Amino acid sequence: MLSSIPSQFMVIGSTVAVVFMGIMMMIVRAKSSKKPASVKKIIIPPIAMSTGAFMFCFDYFRVPWTQVLEAVIAGLIFSTVLIATSKFQIVDNDVYLKPSKAFFFILIGLLAIRTVAKVYLSGSFHLGELGGMFFLLAFSMIVPWRIAMLIQYKKLEKQLHLQHN
Repeated sequence: MLSSIPSQFMVIGSTVAVVFMGIMMMIVRAKSSKKPASVKKIIIPPIAMSTGAFMFCFDYFRVPWTQVLEAVIAGLIFSTVLIATSKFQIVDNDVYLKPSKAFFFILIGLLAIRTVAKVYLSGSFHLGELGGMFFLLAFSMIVPWRIAMLIQYKKLEKQLHLQHN
């Protein structure tokens, strides 16, 4: 069924979907800064995203090891920007994610870079391979970011605990 849809429509459709998901992420991020953070809220996104790795069970999505390495390195580099803009603060004896205006601009920039790269690379890679590469890039970006968030959160949680004892 997928093979009957022209690849340019698949690239456009998947790009629109990624932009939509990025906008949704910004909305979720804005709302989450108004509620206390928790370990669960930090670790569930990468765990939920990890189910996407099942795509690699199908040959259509498999990526050569050199491209896996490239995607993972790019994701790790991009994660440093997210880590730098995600800070926590203590408010009324709870740990909150500190709102950052820079985060939204960085997220828009990362989405723009990803979209341009996807459109540019769509002529060099088939759509499944490109999807696999961008999944690896995104996963390699979210895991270190969330680990850094968890470490920061735990430090502030420990600080709160010490203040109350």
